[in-house]
Amino acid sequence: MKSRYSISMMAVTAVLVLVLESLAVAVSDTPQIKYKEGVGNYLADGRGMTLYYFKKDQPARNACAGPCLEIWPIYHAEQIKAPAGSDAKDFGEFTRPDGKKQTTFKKWPLYYFANDVAPGDTNGQGMKGLWSVINPVSIPSF
Repeated sequence: MKSRYSISMMAVTAVLVLVLESLAVAVSDTPQIKYKEGVGNYLADGRGMTLYYFKKDQPARNACAGPCLEIWPIYHAEQIKAPAGSDAKDFGEFTRPDGKKQTTFKKWPLYYFANDVAPGDTNGQGMKGLWSVINPVSIPSF
């Protein structure tokens, strides 16, 4: 059972991530392909923050909504510059039922994890067996 302190810290972290994202005015991003021992290759945004997919999602349709988004904020960039080793056509976007746009990779909606606080953090990897980093080489197909 989580203590009130850890739940409060998770909520504060989630709010901080959302505030920082709302301050970002960049309309483009150049994701990066990173490598980490125990995780392998993974996709990160231009700042080095890890991007995840949710196994319950479907092509251009998300299952993470409401309170889920407090822990798993969406990733969106108006223009994506594909990193070396990936193809620009692998990136896309869709409009969620809440009206917000979300960037996709090979049709998977992309998310951040609120408890990743520094570039290179992969704390959401394997969370509840449903969340995974985006491995640009071996992401499962729909």
